[in-house]
Amino acid sequence: MLLKTFGWSFAITVLGLALAGVLWGWQGLAIVGILSILEISLSFDNAVINAGILRKMNAFWQKIFLTVGILVAVFGMRLVFPVVIVAITAKLGPIEAVNLAINDKAHYQELVTSAHPAIAAFGGMFLLMIFLDFIFEERDYKWLSWIEKPMAKMGKLDMLSVIIALVALLVASMTVATNAAHGAGDKSATVLLSGVAGLITYLVVGGISGYFEDKLEDEEDEDGDEAAAETGQPEKKGASAGSAVGLAGKAAFFMFLYLEVIDASFSFDGVIGAFAITNDIFMMALGLGIGAMYIRSLTVFLVRKGTLDDYVYLEHGAHYAIGALAVILLITIEYEVKEVVTGLVGIALIGLSFASSVVRNRREGKPGDEEGAKSEVASGV
Repeated sequence: MLLKTFGWSFAITVLGLALAGVLWGWQGLAIVGILSILEISLSFDNAVINAGILRKMNAFWQKIFLTVGILVAVFGMRLVFPVVIVAITAKLGPIEAVNLAINDKAHYQELVTSAHPAIAAFGGMFLLMIFLDFIFEERDYKWLSWIEKPMAKMGKLDMLSVIIALVALLVASMTVATNAAHGAGDKSATVLLSGVAGLITYLVVGGISGYFEDKLEDEEDEDGDEAAAETGQPEKKGASAGSAVGLAGKAAFFMFLYLEVIDASFSFDGVIGAFAITNDIFMMALGLGIGAMYIRSLTVFLVRKGTLDDYVYLEHGAHYAIGALAVILLITIEYEVKEVVTGLVGIALIGLSFASSVVRNRREGKPGDEEGAKSEVASGV
């Protein structure tokens, strides 16, 4: 199971490190290795969030996530995205931007860093909306009940998450404007525009995927009712086709897009943080790409093992980590936050949620919860 799931990641690691050693020597090999570890430490919570979504999809779309999705993650976000950002912010043509990235790395790094407020505002707003929609939703399991119970009650107010996110964006942009008045460059308009773009992206992609998912579930419920009427037996809970094979078609496609946008939002801090280690875009793409492979493999591993069903607070911890990352991204619009802080916060929250899940399972006298047992039966384990 472990080798089957992580086999490609192991192979890519060996090939990637070998290539780094041949092209850039021992120093390049070390840099690529460090970048891989950086990506994994910053994106572990991403794997948990992705697993929560990926388990709703069928086997075909899970394979698409691992194949096409990884190409988008590695080449799109870790190689092409920084170049596109430079081309847009510096008003350069694509060829000029690529030439700059290869031949004038110092200036390229400076341009990418200057674009950080816009990147952080977009990613911060997108991730903040994920966290807010999670914390305002009524759930069967509550990890930090003293927070989650009142939040679930507040969530009954329509558009509350959007209002809070916009207030956070206004505070961030006003902070930029205030500091600009003391001599810094004013990027408040850029922050506002990018943040609103992140919010719109979340509402559009998340809304469409949610629409098709709900529509598919309604159709399955109708089919189940018709089958029950024909056989004269009540429909068994969880016996619908959707629960057995997962989302497909348009619902799975938009859920896949949603996953890719989430991955992009998570990768922003990794791409920017990588410039503290190297400004070589090819080293960066290779190192971060190896790390991204492990995150994808870990996502599939969590789905196939039913880990989120067995350890019910893991999703809570991951969403709290997302909330922390969103706040950190908004803070980094104006103030520097070390990447090690971002990574440790996420790992700590997920670690605590995992420990809480273990305690709960022991208290219940089970290795996992009832839902975990159901998932094992459904998967034939």
